[in-house]
Amino acid sequence: MTEANSFARDDAPIRFPGWAGVLASASLVPDVKASHRRAILGFLHHCKVSRAPASIALIRTYLAQQGPGPRDGLRWFYRMASGPPGRAPEPDRSPGGTSACAVRRRGNTPPLAAGDLGGADWERDLILAVRARGFLWRTEETYRMWAARFARFLAPRTPYAATADDVGAFLSRLAVEQRAMPSTQKQALNAIVFLQQEALHRQLGAIDFRRATPRARTPTVLSREECRRLFAELKGTPGLMAELMYGSGLRLLELLRLRVHHLDFDRRQLKVSGAKGDKDRTTVLPEAVAVRLREHVERLRELHGADRAAGLCGVWLPEGLARKYPRAGEQWNWQWVFPSRETSVDPVSGLRRRHHMVDTSFQNQIRAAAERARMDKRVTPHVLRHSFATHLLEGGADIRTVQELLGHESVETTQIYTHVMQKPGLGVRSPLDRAL
Repeated sequence: MTEANSFARDDAPIRFPGWAGVLASASLVPDVKASHRRAILGFLHHCKVSRAPASIALIRTYLAQQGPGPRDGLRWFYRMASGPPGRAPEPDRSPGGTSACAVRRRGNTPPLAAGDLGGADWERDLILAVRARGFLWRTEETYRMWAARFARFLAPRTPYAATADDVGAFLSRLAVEQRAMPSTQKQALNAIVFLQQEALHRQLGAIDFRRATPRARTPTVLSREECRRLFAELKGTPGLMAELMYGSGLRLLELLRLRVHHLDFDRRQLKVSGAKGDKDRTTVLPEAVAVRLREHVERLRELHGADRAAGLCGVWLPEGLARKYPRAGEQWNWQWVFPSRETSVDPVSGLRRRHHMVDTSFQNQIRAAAERARMDKRVTPHVLRHSFATHLLEGGADIRTVQELLGHESVETTQIYTHVMQKPGLGVRSPLDRAL
């Protein structure tokens, strides 16, 4: 594929979400890699500020403003985005690549660890420190994102020269200029302190910064009647997924990542593997969907047999498990419960295989069903999990039991549902109702 026929127009979007991994594995000297990375990160930031996708026209405008310095890095970015033939772009795993011109899809599989060791020296040190402590990929991704934002804040200085005042100024900027939530600011604080103290071995001392204003938020919860109206608008597999998510209290990715061996029909249990915090838990498998779910799984046997007959690669497995059991992905018990209709090319291995359903597809189906049901609330798949917890508490379930079923580390997290549940034991009536 040549550059000429890869992008027909100067304003056509250039999509290369996996550029960081490709650059890290490129046969370039370290100084050139670092220079290219700085040039691309600067351009992606320009895309975000301009609220425009990457394109040839935007690159020309950017170079006219910045001069010829980033030219070689952006030329490499454009050339690799348009080729070589057969290379599928990787998912966006760069800490600075989350922008208007880099499409980031939640729930995709992480890149191979050995091929994603960072670019700048500070990033490589951060990755080594994160992986030495066995952090989850999502945690590593988050820490790298905040570290990259902090590095851009410090530019042209590097994080090796950062002081406690610099960290405080960055955190204060999040609260004052960007109006970040306290949880966001706390996440940034944890990531940057880890970068400085654990990865770069720099002691910051006391950090003085403006703290974000806490805001109390209550979850959106559907009534039982609203749940019935929503389910009535969902047919087939989407309806089954919605009822299972509500009946088991699953998160969206936990639902999508269910495999056949996670279902225990005899004991009416559902195993959630590798959930938030990389923890396993067991939750209830509702009897109301057990028969339909078993029939659904039996129909998948035909799809599994067709994939094997077509010589398709097995489903994705975690990196270590795939190395230990290379053929396990072809076995029936590892298949996805809710597979995608179409096969796709794995962005990490380049192999064609069948992945699970895309999260945005199910989200759109829930949103459309809520509109058809004429709901006035903002309904997302996660609202079903909120409704599961609230309805259990309203039904008299012990809050510790609900905490375990939801997989909350602290009971304080579960207590938020006590603020939205109906409390019949209190017998409270509005004074307006009494007056009438």
